[in-house]
Amino acid sequence: MSKKNKNSTENHSNKTENEVETLETENAVETEEVETNELEELRESLKACEDKYLRTHADFENSKRLLAKDKAAAVSYANESFANDMLAVVDSFESALASIDAIETEESSDVLEKIKEGLELTYGQLTKVLEKNGIKAVDCDCEFNPDLHQAIMQVEHEEKDSGHIVQVLQKGYTIKDRLLRPAMVSTAK
Repeated sequence: MSKKNKNSTENHSNKTENEVETLETENAVETEEVETNELEELRESLKACEDKYLRTHADFENSKRLLAKDKAAAVSYANESFANDMLAVVDSFESALASIDAIETEESSDVLEKIKEGLELTYGQLTKVLEKNGIKAVDCDCEFNPDLHQAIMQVEHEEKDSGHIVQVLQKGYTIKDRLLRPAMVSTAK
């Protein structure tokens, strides 16, 4: 072969090798870009899944906490209707004690004193059991509170300011922090 032909073949061969290298480089760059895009898409997908998981977990924990709170309230106030029924018994004891105090006969004073003593002991036991179960009398030695008291009437009173409780007509009770029965009271005008 001639020198010219040989140089031409070498040049053509070099050009072909350069073109092949360029194509390989371009393919490698394109492959790298595709892999980078896929990697970014996977990262975004992972981030979305993590966010979804965290939100779902937080919702689950909130639901669990609310159910525990509801369960505790149900257990705490399970005896509410029974306690409400027992208040009639407490009222009867208080009426009996007040009736005995109103009687002033000398003949049967020893008998009445023994009956009164027995009633007071039984009444004391009953109030201790109620308090043990979270049932307490509403405080009526204060200003009228519509959340705890029910005003039945208003009366003139020289010693009490307007809005203060003058007389308790029926005791009110709470069970834990919930009102069981409002106190029926009269207030000063």
